[in-house]
Amino acid sequence: MSVDYLKRILTAKVYDVAIESPLELAPTLSMRLGNTVLLKREDQQPVFSFKLRGAYNRMAHLSAAERARGVVAASAGNHAQGVALAAQRLGCRATIVMPVTTPSIKIHAVGARGAKVLLHGDSYSDAYARAVALARSSGAVFVHPYDDLDVIAGQGTIGMEILRQQQGSTDAIFVPVGGGGLISGIAAYVKRVRPEIRIIGVEPVDSATMARSLEAGRRVKLENVGLFADGVAVKQVGKEPFRICRELVDEMVLVDTDAICAAIKDAFEDTRSILEPAGALSIAGVKAYCERHRARDKTYVAIATGANMNFDRLRFVAERAELGEEREAILAVTIPERPGSFREFCALLGKRSITEFNYRYADASIAHIFVGIEVHNRRETAELLRAMHKRRIEAYDLSDNEMAKLHVRHLVGGHAPDAQHEILFRFEFPERPGALMQFLNSMSRGWNISLFHYRNHGADYGRVLVGMQVPPSDHAEFQHFLGRVGYRYVDESANPAYRMFLGR
Repeated sequence: MSVDYLKRILTAKVYDVAIESPLELAPTLSMRLGNTVLLKREDQQPVFSFKLRGAYNRMAHLSAAERARGVVAASAGNHAQGVALAAQRLGCRATIVMPVTTPSIKIHAVGARGAKVLLHGDSYSDAYARAVALARSSGAVFVHPYDDLDVIAGQGTIGMEILRQQQGSTDAIFVPVGGGGLISGIAAYVKRVRPEIRIIGVEPVDSATMARSLEAGRRVKLENVGLFADGVAVKQVGKEPFRICRELVDEMVLVDTDAICAAIKDAFEDTRSILEPAGALSIAGVKAYCERHRARDKTYVAIATGANMNFDRLRFVAERAELGEEREAILAVTIPERPGSFREFCALLGKRSITEFNYRYADASIAHIFVGIEVHNRRETAELLRAMHKRRIEAYDLSDNEMAKLHVRHLVGGHAPDAQHEILFRFEFPERPGALMQFLNSMSRGWNISLFHYRNHGADYGRVLVGMQVPPSDHAEFQHFLGRVGYRYVDESANPAYRMFLGR
């Protein structure tokens, strides 16, 4: 099928509801990277996201009879707001199915536009299946968030605006990727008009649906996706976006949660606006790309796609941003348990600031300390570790240790000498009312819980660290238990942070 996307984009009906968003220099970030970084401010749209472009363009092309039947959509939030606004403007009924993990700020915004909200399932895929069934049974029109020609064309107007706003040199455009509608629309326009500009997609490492699909040469369906960047938490990309991306996308970049948090901070420092995780994804991608390719004096455009952030998630973002910027190192250090040893350790750190220090007496001969230290980059962390090792100080870098960052820093000092046969597991489950109690009820009553740590980070999934006393003879039964629970889990029993600070 040959689709004339250039014509579709040029004639898209988006400006009844959308603004031509600004393309702004990010001065601080540009100076730090040694490249010119321009932000396409889609977070300034009326629904604080680019999604209204595609949603309105699709619905504006409906016939009067189709509008009378109403529309149904599935969304983790931003597409829902676009559909709700379009329905409000076009005078038709809208029902939106949203995952129960959707941030409340997005749920309330959809309801405020007059749409009916149904919460169903833990992921977009669950909500999608329910919405399709609802559309089939009710006769309403299903408005797909990304796998639709009119939706793709609506999002492609962003590419048209970028080329109009940036007449000079542009080396690459960085685009967040969920289902692929945004990047395919931008690529379809830009590669037709300015084929020399590279189109680079950015995904979280735990939701790398497009990257995996492009590598495999077919659409790959992920079993699980990370929920932190909820706007791109899609298990499988669309058929049409994948077809376009195979032909037109030059490269994919993957970034982790810490890098996304650091990008949110970067955007705030340059704009005083707070992007949602998916909205800052392209900024994290620019930073990773510049580091990988050692790029200098280039011009890059990053699409700031949305700003629908729950306020309480800022606690988690602030905590992880310094690690994402590699300006803080988390170390586990063993020093002699004697007067003056801590002073000697601090002298080794020089003028570096200690951001966190956790210690509890547990042994007459050695002391384990959990310490956060301000650094400029990972190179400095490596140099500091080498200096410690030269002094015969045992030290581990825990900066990338998820369990240490999430749990151990709040639990240091919890050695339990009497906790025989203890094993340690980290679980993740969708964060919703009653989720923690459901998790607790699923735990076997046959094994003693010797350690439990849960902290609500304002994120879309809960994290629990559990120590259980499971005799070796019960290990086979315990494996069956893990399968029944159905939650994502990681065995942390051999983690050095556990051994030093929490284990027997």
